[in-house]
Amino acid sequence: MDPANSDVRLHVHRWGAGPPVVLVHGGILGGREAWRAQRPLTSRWTVLAPDRPGHGGTPATARQDFESDARLIAEQVLDRPVHLVGLSYGAIVSMYAAAERPEHIRSLTVVEPPLFGIARGNPVVDPVSAATRALIEDVGLPPEVALPRFFGIVGAPVTLGEPIPQVLIDGMRRLQGARPPDEAAPPMELLRAAGFPILVVSGGHMESNEIICDAIAEQTGAERAVCAGMGHLVPDTGAPFNALLEQFFEQSGEPQRVL
Repeated sequence: MDPANSDVRLHVHRWGAGPPVVLVHGGILGGREAWRAQRPLTSRWTVLAPDRPGHGGTPATARQDFESDARLIAEQVLDRPVHLVGLSYGAIVSMYAAAERPEHIRSLTVVEPPLFGIARGNPVVDPVSAATRALIEDVGLPPEVALPRFFGIVGAPVTLGEPIPQVLIDGMRRLQGARPPDEAAPPMELLRAAGFPILVVSGGHMESNEIICDAIAEQTGAERAVCAGMGHLVPDTGAPFNALLEQFFEQSGEPQRVL
Protein backbone atom coordinates (compact mmCIF):
# COMPACT_ATOMS: atom_id res chain seq x y z
CA MET A 1 0.00 0.00 0.00
CA ASP A 2 1.13 3.58 -0.56
CA PRO A 3 2.73 4.98 2.61
CA ALA A 4 0.48 8.03 2.36
CA ASN A 5 -2.57 5.75 2.48
CA SER A 6 -1.31 3.29 5.11
CA ASP A 7 -3.54 4.72 7.86
CA VAL A 8 -6.68 5.19 5.74
CA ARG A 9 -9.57 2.93 6.64
CA LEU A 10 -12.42 2.80 4.17
CA HIS A 11 -15.91 3.32 5.50
CA VAL A 12 -18.08 0.60 3.98
CA HIS A 13 -21.88 0.80 3.87
CA ARG A 14 -23.45 -2.64 4.27
CA TRP A 15 -27.02 -3.66 3.53
CA GLY A 16 -28.90 -6.92 3.07
CA ALA A 17 -28.00 -10.60 3.35
CA GLY A 18 -26.77 -13.18 0.89
CA PRO A 19 -23.75 -13.50 -1.43
CA PRO A 20 -21.62 -10.33 -1.35
CA VAL A 21 -21.70 -7.63 -4.02
CA VAL A 22 -19.24 -4.72 -3.84
CA LEU A 23 -20.34 -1.46 -5.50
CA VAL A 24 -17.62 1.14 -6.18
CA HIS A 25 -18.89 4.68 -6.77
CA GLY A 26 -17.68 7.25 -9.27
CA GLY A 27 -16.03 10.64 -8.89
CA ILE A 28 -18.76 12.76 -7.25
CA LEU A 29 -21.13 10.85 -4.96
CA GLY A 30 -20.04 8.45 -2.22
CA GLY A 31 -21.13 4.87 -1.66
CA ARG A 32 -24.43 5.60 0.04
CA GLU A 33 -25.69 8.19 -2.46
CA ALA A 34 -24.41 6.67 -5.71
CA TRP A 35 -26.20 3.34 -5.30
CA ARG A 36 -29.62 4.27 -3.87
CA ALA A 37 -31.40 2.61 -6.79
CA GLN A 38 -29.64 -0.69 -5.99
CA ARG A 39 -31.25 -1.10 -2.55
CA PRO A 40 -33.74 -3.69 -3.93
CA LEU A 41 -30.75 -6.02 -4.44
CA THR A 42 -30.46 -6.31 -0.67
CA SER A 43 -33.36 -8.77 -0.56
CA ARG A 44 -31.05 -11.40 -2.08
CA TRP A 45 -27.49 -10.07 -1.78
CA THR A 46 -25.21 -8.47 0.78
CA VAL A 47 -24.44 -5.09 -0.75
CA LEU A 48 -21.14 -3.47 0.29
CA ALA A 49 -20.62 0.11 -0.87
CA PRO A 50 -17.25 1.56 0.22
CA ASP A 51 -16.68 5.29 0.39
CA ARG A 52 -13.48 5.98 -1.51
CA PRO A 53 -11.09 8.45 0.16
CA GLY A 54 -12.55 11.92 0.52
CA HIS A 55 -16.13 10.70 0.18
CA GLY A 56 -18.73 9.94 2.84
CA GLY A 57 -17.16 8.49 5.96
CA THR A 58 -13.66 7.91 4.58
CA PRO A 59 -11.00 10.57 5.20
CA ALA A 60 -9.33 12.17 2.21
CA THR A 61 -5.90 11.29 0.89
CA ALA A 62 -3.69 13.71 -1.02
CA ARG A 63 -5.88 13.44 -4.12
CA GLN A 64 -8.30 11.12 -5.82
CA ASP A 65 -6.24 8.49 -7.63
CA PHE A 66 -7.59 5.33 -9.27
CA GLU A 67 -4.50 3.22 -8.48
CA SER A 68 -4.17 4.07 -4.79
CA ASP A 69 -7.94 3.76 -4.33
CA ALA A 70 -7.82 0.34 -6.02
CA ARG A 71 -5.18 -0.86 -3.58
CA LEU A 72 -7.36 0.19 -0.64
CA ILE A 73 -10.38 -1.60 -2.12
CA ALA A 74 -8.33 -4.73 -2.85
CA GLU A 75 -6.80 -4.90 0.62
CA GLN A 76 -9.76 -3.85 2.75
CA VAL A 77 -12.89 -4.94 0.88
CA LEU A 78 -11.93 -7.81 -1.45
CA ASP A 79 -11.13 -10.16 1.42
CA ARG A 80 -13.44 -12.91 0.11
CA PRO A 81 -15.05 -13.86 -3.21
CA VAL A 82 -17.41 -11.09 -4.36
CA HIS A 83 -19.18 -9.71 -7.37
CA LEU A 84 -17.45 -6.38 -8.07
CA VAL A 85 -19.27 -3.51 -9.80
CA GLY A 86 -17.76 -0.11 -10.60
CA LEU A 87 -19.25 3.08 -12.01
CA SER A 88 -17.35 5.70 -14.05
CA TYR A 89 -14.07 6.62 -12.27
CA GLY A 90 -14.91 3.84 -9.83
CA ALA A 91 -15.07 1.40 -12.74
CA ILE A 92 -11.41 2.12 -13.46
CA VAL A 93 -10.68 1.64 -9.74
CA SER A 94 -12.52 -1.69 -9.92
CA MET A 95 -10.52 -2.91 -12.90
CA TYR A 96 -7.25 -2.27 -11.07
CA ALA A 97 -8.60 -3.81 -7.85
CA ALA A 98 -9.80 -6.94 -9.65
CA ALA A 99 -6.36 -7.35 -11.20
CA GLU A 100 -4.82 -7.20 -7.72
CA ARG A 101 -7.17 -9.76 -6.16
CA PRO A 102 -8.40 -11.97 -9.04
CA GLU A 103 -8.83 -14.95 -6.71
CA HIS A 104 -11.60 -13.06 -4.88
CA ILE A 105 -13.57 -11.92 -7.93
CA ARG A 106 -16.66 -13.94 -8.87
CA SER A 107 -17.50 -11.42 -11.58
CA LEU A 108 -16.54 -7.89 -12.63
CA THR A 109 -19.01 -5.34 -14.02
CA VAL A 110 -17.79 -1.94 -15.23
CA VAL A 111 -20.21 0.84 -16.12
CA GLU A 112 -19.03 3.57 -18.52
CA PRO A 113 -15.41 3.77 -17.33
CA PRO A 114 -13.71 6.90 -18.74
CA LEU A 115 -10.80 4.77 -19.93
CA PHE A 116 -9.78 7.23 -22.63
CA GLY A 117 -6.35 5.72 -23.13
CA ILE A 118 -7.77 2.55 -24.63
CA ALA A 119 -9.05 4.58 -27.59
CA ARG A 120 -6.40 7.30 -27.73
CA GLY A 121 -6.21 8.82 -31.20
CA ASN A 122 -9.90 8.31 -31.92
CA PRO A 123 -11.37 11.61 -33.17
CA VAL A 124 -14.57 11.10 -31.18
CA VAL A 125 -12.94 10.08 -27.90
CA ASP A 126 -10.00 12.49 -27.78
CA PRO A 127 -12.06 15.73 -27.41
CA VAL A 128 -14.01 14.24 -24.49
CA SER A 129 -10.75 13.11 -22.91
CA ALA A 130 -9.25 16.60 -23.28
CA ALA A 131 -12.35 18.32 -21.89
CA THR A 132 -12.39 15.98 -18.89
CA ARG A 133 -8.74 16.60 -18.10
CA ALA A 134 -9.11 20.36 -18.51
CA LEU A 135 -12.03 20.48 -16.08
CA ILE A 136 -10.37 18.26 -13.48
CA GLU A 137 -7.16 20.28 -13.60
CA ASP A 138 -8.93 23.65 -13.24
CA VAL A 139 -8.76 23.56 -9.44
CA GLY A 140 -9.52 27.29 -9.18
CA LEU A 141 -12.94 26.96 -10.81
CA PRO A 142 -15.74 27.24 -8.22
CA PRO A 143 -17.36 23.81 -7.80
CA GLU A 144 -20.82 25.23 -8.40
CA VAL A 145 -19.58 26.33 -11.85
CA ALA A 146 -17.64 23.13 -12.49
CA LEU A 147 -20.55 20.80 -11.67
CA PRO A 148 -22.84 21.59 -14.61
CA ARG A 149 -19.85 21.50 -16.95
CA PHE A 150 -18.90 18.08 -15.60
CA PHE A 151 -22.42 16.71 -16.00
CA GLY A 152 -22.49 18.01 -19.55
CA ILE A 153 -19.16 16.38 -20.44
CA VAL A 154 -20.11 12.95 -19.08
CA GLY A 155 -23.70 13.05 -20.27
CA ALA A 156 -25.47 12.96 -16.89
CA PRO A 157 -29.05 14.31 -17.06
CA VAL A 158 -28.89 16.25 -13.79
CA THR A 159 -30.78 19.50 -13.18
CA LEU A 160 -29.11 21.50 -10.44
CA GLY A 161 -31.46 23.50 -8.25
CA GLU A 162 -30.67 26.26 -5.79
CA PRO A 163 -29.02 25.75 -3.49
CA ILE A 164 -26.89 22.97 -4.91
CA PRO A 165 -26.76 20.08 -2.41
CA GLN A 166 -23.59 20.21 -0.34
CA VAL A 167 -22.77 16.58 -1.14
CA LEU A 168 -22.43 17.54 -4.82
CA ILE A 169 -20.31 20.58 -4.02
CA ASP A 170 -18.02 18.48 -1.85
CA GLY A 171 -17.81 15.73 -4.47
CA MET A 172 -16.91 18.15 -7.25
CA ARG A 173 -14.30 19.81 -5.06
CA ARG A 174 -12.77 16.36 -4.45
CA LEU A 175 -12.74 15.57 -8.17
CA GLN A 176 -10.93 18.80 -8.99
CA GLY A 177 -7.24 18.01 -8.84
CA ALA A 178 -7.80 14.25 -9.12
CA ARG A 179 -5.56 12.08 -11.25
CA PRO A 180 -7.05 12.39 -14.75
CA PRO A 181 -8.59 9.15 -16.04
CA ASP A 182 -6.74 9.43 -19.35
CA GLU A 183 -3.64 8.25 -17.44
CA ALA A 184 -5.27 4.92 -16.57
CA ALA A 185 -3.98 1.74 -18.18
CA PRO A 186 -5.39 -1.29 -16.32
CA PRO A 187 -3.73 -4.65 -17.13
CA MET A 188 -6.18 -5.80 -19.78
CA GLU A 189 -4.34 -9.02 -20.59
CA LEU A 190 -4.33 -10.00 -16.93
CA LEU A 191 -8.07 -9.31 -16.65
CA ARG A 192 -8.71 -11.37 -19.77
CA ALA A 193 -6.67 -14.28 -18.44
CA ALA A 194 -8.02 -14.16 -14.89
CA GLY A 195 -10.95 -16.42 -15.65
CA PHE A 196 -13.78 -14.51 -14.00
CA PRO A 197 -16.64 -13.23 -16.20
CA ILE A 198 -16.63 -9.54 -17.11
CA LEU A 199 -19.55 -7.35 -18.18
CA VAL A 200 -19.14 -3.90 -19.73
CA VAL A 201 -22.23 -1.67 -19.58
CA SER A 202 -22.89 1.64 -21.31
CA GLY A 203 -25.88 3.97 -21.33
CA GLY A 204 -26.30 4.26 -25.09
CA HIS A 205 -26.14 8.06 -25.01
CA MET A 206 -22.61 9.08 -26.12
CA GLU A 207 -20.61 7.69 -29.01
CA SER A 208 -17.32 8.12 -27.13
CA ASN A 209 -18.52 5.91 -24.28
CA GLU A 210 -19.71 3.23 -26.70
CA ILE A 211 -16.32 3.23 -28.42
CA ILE A 212 -14.49 2.88 -25.09
CA CYS A 213 -16.79 0.14 -23.80
CA ASP A 214 -16.52 -1.80 -27.07
CA ALA A 215 -12.72 -1.62 -26.87
CA ILE A 216 -12.69 -2.84 -23.26
CA ALA A 217 -14.95 -5.76 -24.16
CA GLU A 218 -12.78 -6.67 -27.13
CA GLN A 219 -9.55 -6.61 -25.15
CA THR A 220 -10.88 -8.47 -22.09
CA GLY A 221 -13.30 -10.87 -23.78
CA ALA A 222 -16.13 -9.32 -21.76
CA GLU A 223 -19.84 -9.43 -22.41
CA ARG A 224 -21.36 -6.15 -23.60
CA ALA A 225 -24.68 -4.58 -22.63
CA VAL A 226 -26.45 -1.26 -23.07
CA CYS A 227 -28.83 -0.01 -20.38
CA ALA A 228 -30.37 3.21 -21.67
CA GLY A 229 -32.54 5.84 -20.05
CA MET A 230 -30.37 7.82 -17.62
CA GLY A 231 -27.32 8.69 -19.68
CA HIS A 232 -24.09 8.23 -17.74
CA LEU A 233 -26.04 7.49 -14.55
CA VAL A 234 -26.83 3.94 -15.62
CA PRO A 235 -27.45 2.61 -12.06
CA ASP A 236 -30.21 5.21 -11.65
CA THR A 237 -32.33 3.29 -14.16
CA GLY A 238 -33.06 1.08 -11.17
CA ALA A 239 -34.91 -2.10 -12.09
CA PRO A 240 -33.44 -2.53 -15.61
CA PHE A 241 -29.86 -2.24 -14.36
CA ASN A 242 -30.52 -4.36 -11.28
CA ALA A 243 -32.05 -7.13 -13.40
CA LEU A 244 -29.02 -7.00 -15.70
CA LEU A 245 -26.69 -7.36 -12.73
CA GLU A 246 -28.58 -10.24 -11.15
CA GLN A 247 -28.76 -12.16 -14.40
CA PHE A 248 -25.02 -11.71 -14.86
CA PHE A 249 -24.25 -12.73 -11.27
CA GLU A 250 -26.31 -15.89 -11.61
CA GLN A 251 -24.69 -16.80 -14.93
CA SER A 252 -21.32 -16.67 -13.17
CA GLY A 253 -22.21 -19.77 -11.21
CA GLU A 254 -23.01 -18.03 -7.93
CA PRO A 255 -24.35 -20.57 -5.48
CA GLN A 256 -27.85 -19.59 -4.40
CA ARG A 257 -28.49 -18.73 -0.78
CA VAL A 258 -30.48 -21.35 1.15
CA LEU A 259 -33.59 -19.73 2.59
